[in-house]
Amino acid sequence: MLHPAPRSLLQALLFPKNVFRISGPFIPFIWKLLNIFAEDWITMVDKDEYRTKIILTASTIFSRYGFRKTTMGEISKALKKGKSSIYYYFGSKEDIFEAVVLYEANQLRTQLTTAIKEVDSPPDKLRNYIFVRMRALEKLSNYYNAVFDKNLYHYDFIEKIKSRYDREELAILRLLVYIGHRRGVFEIEDSEYTAMAIQTMLKGMEVPLFWQKREIDINNRLDAILHLIFYGINKRP
Repeated sequence: MLHPAPRSLLQALLFPKNVFRISGPFIPFIWKLLNIFAEDWITMVDKDEYRTKIILTASTIFSRYGFRKTTMGEISKALKKGKSSIYYYFGSKEDIFEAVVLYEANQLRTQLTTAIKEVDSPPDKLRNYIFVRMRALEKLSNYYNAVFDKNLYHYDFIEKIKSRYDREELAILRLLVYIGHRRGVFEIEDSEYTAMAIQTMLKGMEVPLFWQKREIDINNRLDAILHLIFYGINKRP
């Protein structure tokens, strides 16, 4: 005779209602086994959620006080947990900062990808890319602090993140320029050098925008950059 097995949390997640049926003698054993795995799965989810909570909380504190002035005590106080609960996930303040910077770098990557996919024409893709990239300076302060603060350069992960981001950006710009050229929208001689030129222009704007973001009208500067990219400075007939 077949009996409906008691529904553990894991069973409810993995199997539709009233579908999972097993023979009577095995019910207690299977039910216990499923609940054991369910407890492990819930614990794993809770651990991932708490790790993310540490990263997000630390991100706010690093943004406010900077890397050097932030302490593990302040992070644990903001979390309303003991330091030991943080050390379970991260061995040091440097490890937390690395996780924060990587998190923000991934956020930026996602935002840029979305911005490019939202439009179809190469000029609009390039425009969206540049606007989102430069406006991220206001939101991803820990990532850009890591990029600009020379006192952090001795951390290997900072250089690795910078190098990876630079390579990815150059590849994206090169692709956008190439597609625009293939569609007859952009007139260029070499997509590699054109992409490098655009990247250099953007990097030249990073420092003043980052350190003086309250005093600068970002939109006007970005419009000027885009006008220069699309039309140059030669007088048009």
